[in-house]
Amino acid sequence: MFTPLAVTDVGQGLGNVWDTVVAFIPRLVVFLVILVLGWLLAKLIGRLVTKGLAKVGLDRALERGGLGRYFQRSRFSASDIAGKFVYYAGVLIVLQLAFSAFGPDNPVTQLLNGVIAWLPQLAVALIIVVVAALIARAVRDLASDALGGLSYGRLLANAAGVFILGLGVIAALNQIGVAVSVTLPVLITVLATAAGILIVGVGGGLVRPMQQRWANWLDTAEDETKRFREEGGYQRGRADAMGSRPGGAARAPERDTAPTERIVAPRHERR
Repeated sequence: MFTPLAVTDVGQGLGNVWDTVVAFIPRLVVFLVILVLGWLLAKLIGRLVTKGLAKVGLDRALERGGLGRYFQRSRFSASDIAGKFVYYAGVLIVLQLAFSAFGPDNPVTQLLNGVIAWLPQLAVALIIVVVAALIARAVRDLASDALGGLSYGRLLANAAGVFILGLGVIAALNQIGVAVSVTLPVLITVLATAAGILIVGVGGGLVRPMQQRWANWLDTAEDETKRFREEGGYQRGRADAMGSRPGGAARAPERDTAPTERIVAPRHERR
């Protein structure tokens, strides 16, 4: 019996489709099983991390370090954020394992491989930022206490804190591999701005006014420093004097309060 060529082609096509479906169904089942079980496991691990960090006192330590106020307006604490980070990292790993059921060369698996390889660098960058923020807060408080008697003490303390925090941010960006692409344009912009200010200042005759202004600033800073030293020396001398007196401050010497008799000469002698 003669079979038409078109019927043969249709039959082969349907057979190929059926073979593809039959080969795809087991992979889909494996994908769903890995996805569901992995999601449950990631959620459990995230909750355990949140509770564990809360018990060891992470939130209290950040509050003592001065970073607790950043979480006051948020509905998540530091322990909750750490648990969420672990949870989402686990979900990405689960997705990587689940999509690998369709083959290791599919585009989704390759994309997830790159993201997961980048996660440890992100974790280290976050730790660097947190440590830099703690150090910046401590330095700012210390400088503010030490320079509290100066009018520009708070400004210097804030500048020191911002500088240290900026170094931490740059180190974090370098850790995740975006430091060059971010800091280089910023550096070029700052240098170009400084060069423009110098050119405009020289061309517009702003050199002498700026010299006078800098001289006034330096004189003010010198006066403030002298006043701060004098106040510190006076306080130390007063404390030493008070400490050297037994029984507190010495009493003032008693005066002779006896009434003084007035000698009046007789009238005939005065004449």
